[in-house]
Amino acid sequence: MGRGKIAIRRIDNSTSRQVTFSKRRKGLIKKAKELAILCDAEVGLVIFSYTGKLYEFTSTSMKSVIERYNSLKEEHQQLLNPSSEVKFWQREAAILRQQLQNLQENHWQLMGEQLYGLSVEDLQNLENQLEMSLRGVRMKKEQILTDEIQELSQRGNLIHQENVELYKKVNLIRKENTELYKKVYGTRDVNTSVGNALNSYGFDSGEGSEVPVHLQLSQPEPQTYNTPNRDND
Repeated sequence: MGRGKIAIRRIDNSTSRQVTFSKRRKGLIKKAKELAILCDAEVGLVIFSYTGKLYEFTSTSMKSVIERYNSLKEEHQQLLNPSSEVKFWQREAAILRQQLQNLQENHWQLMGEQLYGLSVEDLQNLENQLEMSLRGVRMKKEQILTDEIQELSQRGNLIHQENVELYKKVNLIRKENTELYKKVYGTRDVNTSVGNALNSYGFDSGEGSEVPVHLQLSQPEPQTYNTPNRDND
């Protein structure tokens, strides 16, 4: 035999009412969970019992659900009442104008103008703010100058290293020329000949000299040989 249809009215018996509330509350929360999962819906459920106890369920967070509800409700009311929307934007415009005025006053005060109406405490706070700003600007300036000095120092070290390498190459060329003169003229007066030849090419014969050297090529001087005259027969 099937169950009879239950009349939807307040249950007078407190025990039966509590049992029915507990069963239906659990069923309602179960249906809310299923709705959120199956339909990818954002669900928020709030239940207060007749004793004042709170029961809630939300698929995300109750705060976000309530904020979203209030926002959409306010937008809906603005659409239904255009005058309220106009008032809303008027309030926003007034707030922005006030913020702009405050920024302008602060700018002029930082420039040392329009200081009337400021107390000693306000002027002291303004002075402290300017000192902090000036300190920050100086620190930034010092940092930039320090970085530039370090960069120039690195470039100087690199140039010095290149000069050392070039000086080593010059010494190597000098030794090669010495060996060449030894092969051509022998060991007699080789130091004098090499020194004169190097000086003619712009070399300095000093060992510790680091004066820039200019290399140039020149044609060897033609050699003349005296052929003895043969007696005529």
